[in-house]
Amino acid sequence: MNLQGFGVGSRVAIGNAVRMPAPLPEPKDTGFSGDVAAEQERAKASIATVQSDLATRATAAEGSLKEVLDAQSMMAADPTIAQMVTDAIAGGKTAERAVFEAFASYAETLKALGGYMAERVTDLNDISQRIRADLSGVPVPEVPRRDEPFILVAVDLAPADTSKLDLDKVLAFVTRDGSPKAHTGIIAAEKGLPAVVAVSGADDIVEGQRLVVDAGQGLVIVDPTDDEVAAAEAEQQRQAEIEAAPLEPGALADGIPVALLANVGKPADAQAALEYGAEGVGLFRTEFLFLDRDEAPSKEEQTADYTAMLEPFAGKKVVARVLDAGADKPLTFLNDAEEANPALGMRGIRILREKEHLLRDQLEAMRDAQEATGAELWVMAPMVADAADSEYFTALGREVGLSVVGSMVEVPSAAVVAEQVLETSDFVSIGTNDLTQYALAADRVLGTVAGYQDPWHPAVLRLIGMIGEAGARTGKPVGVCGEAAADPRLAVVLIGLGVTSLSMAPPALAGVRASLKEHTLEGARAIAARVVAASSAAAARAAF
Repeated sequence: MNLQGFGVGSRVAIGNAVRMPAPLPEPKDTGFSGDVAAEQERAKASIATVQSDLATRATAAEGSLKEVLDAQSMMAADPTIAQMVTDAIAGGKTAERAVFEAFASYAETLKALGGYMAERVTDLNDISQRIRADLSGVPVPEVPRRDEPFILVAVDLAPADTSKLDLDKVLAFVTRDGSPKAHTGIIAAEKGLPAVVAVSGADDIVEGQRLVVDAGQGLVIVDPTDDEVAAAEAEQQRQAEIEAAPLEPGALADGIPVALLANVGKPADAQAALEYGAEGVGLFRTEFLFLDRDEAPSKEEQTADYTAMLEPFAGKKVVARVLDAGADKPLTFLNDAEEANPALGMRGIRILREKEHLLRDQLEAMRDAQEATGAELWVMAPMVADAADSEYFTALGREVGLSVVGSMVEVPSAAVVAEQVLETSDFVSIGTNDLTQYALAADRVLGTVAGYQDPWHPAVLRLIGMIGEAGARTGKPVGVCGEAAADPRLAVVLIGLGVTSLSMAPPALAGVRASLKEHTLEGARAIAARVVAASSAAAARAAF
């Protein structure tokens, strides 16, 4: 039996299914007539316990996982939810029922907002379960432990679950819900863990069944035949040989260089990126310094952290994105206004223009870190919509003393006027996750529209082609720092569309490096021409 979903990464895994324990049942609404104050204190203590546990996990985590766990910890400490729990207990609810209703109500609010906020529904449900488990004195339904390696099958995985995946035991995971571009998918990519999400029929997989998980094809084979297992083993061997190959600079078959860079989330990620053969950093996310705080970090604190990040890359390129707050990363000191659709609201450069003193501090700290380390620092602004945004950011960067200042292209309007943006920028970097969701009006976290969240869609590729052509006309570099760059075949298409550098989660570098070496620039352009002429994402893949 073959089940289709959406793959994360390109690796293949073979193993037996182990199912995630069922979620806790909804607590009965039986009413409460005991000591209200004591019941409120009981709830308060369990909330504090879970908040502390999530904060501890965040401290030990890295990259995107740390960001998401920090956000979960902040949710658990949200005074609005705590007050809802307190009020419900005063109204005659047990602590367990009050917690269930408060988090369910808040989750419905976020779901209605859509966009990035809807992604937090999974997080809220997970926090609710953890608090109710603590209240009831029962184990939290978490990732099972086994002596033998296995493939995890679940309805969905919360970030706290992902943080506890033992990579020596969990070979891959399969989920019924979710999206490859949601945070759990991104975390799987960072760990190099093959995954297939939004799998119709995943609920029918039985504990112990043999599975082949082919992330590159978005395929789960249940009870594979001997021939299917042999084919999967051959693919694993091919991938192992690729990963054992020398860590050479990226290049096409005709010797044309293609810089292969890494996406990193904090200084501790730098060494791992170098070990995977990254030639530099194509996306340094600076949000780690700002999350879970009531006020922005000082310029001195930022300088110290940026210096630690840049030091391992002395003489190499590091592309740093200034604070990309808003949407799924709300910061009270930056913007506490309620928005009906935060993904389309005040985020990225839009809010930084209003809080220019924060942006100026960050740019000056980056400048000082560059001077202290000798790294080749490129700085870019997120959510640039047009030349007015890029002109503002470039002028401020020049005023501060930065030599290479660019723009991210995530908004379709910036792709349409890419030449104007490039005339006022030193380079552009394409964020394919957001560009895809905005171009196709498909929320990147909703599994129900995961079929539209596909960077292979010809509409997305044509936008990228427009940007590549603008880069050629202006003589400016065009990079891709979204997860599309991690797809070995799509990487060839991107180069054929005019992209000049690729940045990805470090585990993907070997596969992309090997794929590029199989094609000349002329060949990549021919493939790209066939792909963009297709009528769907599936047809585009078939046209490769």
